[in-house]
Amino acid sequence: MAGGDEEDRRPDHVNRSRSSGPADLVQARDVYGGVHFHSGGTSSVYIPPRELPGDVRGFVNRVEELGSLNQLLAGEALDVGLSVICGTAGVGKTALALRWAHAVRERFPDGQLYANLRGYDPGQPSRPEEVLDRFLRALGIPPSAVPADLDDRAALYRSRLSDRRVLVLLDNAATVRQVRPLLPGTSSCLVIVTSRSKLSGLVSRDGGRRLTLPMLSDGDAVKLLHEVTADYRAGDDPEELAELARLCARLPLALRIAAERAASRPFMPLAELIQDLRDESALWDALTTEEGEEADAVRTVFAWSYRALSLSAALLFRLLGLHPGPDVSAPAAAALAGVPVTQVRQPLDALVGAHLLEQGAPGRYQLHDLLRAYAIDQARHLESEESRQAALARVLAWYLHTADAALGRSLPFYRTERLEPPTDITPLAFTDAGEADAWLVAEQDNLVAATRAAADAGLPRIAWRLAVLLRSVFMHRNAFDGWFTTARIGLAAARTLGDRRAEAEALESLGKAHFQARRLAEAEDSHRAALAIRREIGDEHGTAVSVNALGLLALRHRRLDDALTHFGESLDIFIRRGDRRWRALLLSNLGETRYELGDLDDAVSLLEQALAVQRDIDDRGQEGNSLFFLSMALRELGRTGEALTAIEAALAIAENGSPLWLAHWLVEYSRVQRALGSPTSALEAAHRAATIQRRLGDLSREAMALDEAGEGYRELGQPEEAIAFHRRAAAVHRQLGDDWQLAVTLDHLATALAGIGQAEEAHRCWDEATRILTRFPDPRAERLRARVASAAQDNRRPDREG
Repeated sequence: MAGGDEEDRRPDHVNRSRSSGPADLVQARDVYGGVHFHSGGTSSVYIPPRELPGDVRGFVNRVEELGSLNQLLAGEALDVGLSVICGTAGVGKTALALRWAHAVRERFPDGQLYANLRGYDPGQPSRPEEVLDRFLRALGIPPSAVPADLDDRAALYRSRLSDRRVLVLLDNAATVRQVRPLLPGTSSCLVIVTSRSKLSGLVSRDGGRRLTLPMLSDGDAVKLLHEVTADYRAGDDPEELAELARLCARLPLALRIAAERAASRPFMPLAELIQDLRDESALWDALTTEEGEEADAVRTVFAWSYRALSLSAALLFRLLGLHPGPDVSAPAAAALAGVPVTQVRQPLDALVGAHLLEQGAPGRYQLHDLLRAYAIDQARHLESEESRQAALARVLAWYLHTADAALGRSLPFYRTERLEPPTDITPLAFTDAGEADAWLVAEQDNLVAATRAAADAGLPRIAWRLAVLLRSVFMHRNAFDGWFTTARIGLAAARTLGDRRAEAEALESLGKAHFQARRLAEAEDSHRAALAIRREIGDEHGTAVSVNALGLLALRHRRLDDALTHFGESLDIFIRRGDRRWRALLLSNLGETRYELGDLDDAVSLLEQALAVQRDIDDRGQEGNSLFFLSMALRELGRTGEALTAIEAALAIAENGSPLWLAHWLVEYSRVQRALGSPTSALEAAHRAATIQRRLGDLSREAMALDEAGEGYRELGQPEEAIAFHRRAAAVHRQLGDDWQLAVTLDHLATALAGIGQAEEAHRCWDEATRILTRFPDPRAERLRARVASAAQDNRRPDREG
């Protein structure tokens, strides 16, 4: 957080990707290109992802297929880097892939990645950019460093996996287009894809090896039935087991469901169960558009097992098909059913026991895509439209109110919508911010899906309110995929309602997302549109918020007079409204702007006023930010001891808060230490800041930390190290198009060069800095330009004089 506002304000393009490779595995010291830190600090450590779901129970035979997969690992090198396991629905593709993956995972010491691409789910399949976002985070890329573009994500993913040995399991793929961006592009990694389709393009173009999985043999099918039932039943006739296997078309999914049914009725003759299964096939309509013996068998087994459920379990199964997200927790399932969570645990256990529901993690459940389709079909047949709509509305409201409760605990100052208390649901309550934040992380995909489902179901009020709540969640994580998706859904929902206030809220969310993603033109369009609506409807609070956003844009462009005008107008409104939190925030913004103008005494006064309020209302994040700017102003005024007190107080807040704050504020701590004559302590702080920024993926702030490290080395009398760090920082600022920081760094680089007699290159740097600074008309830029010119004159070589 670089300013006292509600957006993470960093220079343009800082979220673009970097290529990462083995240099990230730092041990003794951190490496920046050819630049090395020699002081102590925290090393970056690669933690291999271990994402494989649990191994399957009751796996039988498939010896030939496992042997075929083993051939992929001939010797030390991979014989083939891509394998496609295809076959009909329910034939056991995922089970085979997981059994083999668990058996060979030690051959992939750099980790295993897993994604269910949901190619055959009734809902939307997983998009490759979504999967890449998750994979990159699992591989240690911070959210802020994940690129927005699919091709850029794929390139960073390939770079991250370069020279690493990782197993990637892509389950339930529907198309080649889903898979191709997820291929590592290196011979050291292996990708296993499961699909009902042949995915011929992956074989012909990408060199994959196809393994077509047939139904189990008669013997293996009977063996699977026997293994599941052996501990519960005795004396079953082998011929009857063979008949049961035939009725299940020897498909593992159907066999496991049938076996669980038989195991749960140990005293019922198997012949009666078989007759029930025969009779069942005539009792219900077709489930899917699939044809053939296998599809008929799956439909029959589903119905046979489903009709044996208790009424509560059967109802819950039907309703689970309506859940919009990829998995569901017990409290969400209770909201769907409209019962307390204590009344939903037994039905959930019954569904898991009947193999109609999978428990992928403690407290989280998911439906196989075929079972989900069957659940939806049963809900349509047995539940009225009103009942289905009510169940969906309950779970969506539950997500809305629980997200609100989580935000209220983890980010209380960022709740902009006050919701009416719910009447027919019980949202979760959270004991602390950590618990709330963990829930928001676990439910992120479900919250995005819920926002989309609310809009699709004709519940636009839930849709736009969820989008507005998620704005504050995504803002603090740079989770741009979910942010842009929900913001646009929220905007469309607000316009459907004709709710102008809601439309302005949604436009503000889009503006913030664009601003944080460094799309400043789009950000300004959205904020100006929101401002126009708010002025039109007389929303005074919203007007002040939008005017503040325009002030931040002016500050970003270094139009400092415009920033003062916008911040002053916004402050006047909040003073009139008696809004203390926003008043303090605007005072801090004005203090930052005054600092940038060089009006240091005014900056100190404004920041101290802001701090008094922020401490009183316990707004810790903004308090730390104001302390950061206060330290900068005090240091430049020569009040170094007071600056140290301010920045140490800020760091105390950051140590228990955000690493984003900590890394940025450490650079100011380093400057204060240099001003106090302690360059060694300064260098250690700059080192730590750069290390954290590299982990966070913030190129711009990492470059600022590297530049500050260069200043530390220069004051320690190590000019060669200083020059190397300044060069690296200047290259990054040039790459990012950050002219202001580039000019500052060029001045530092020139000073270091001049110190070792490289006057010609020093003057080239000073000349470029001077040209850049002429673009900025503010007093600080003018003073810096004059100082640069003076330094250049003082260090002019004699043979160039006259």
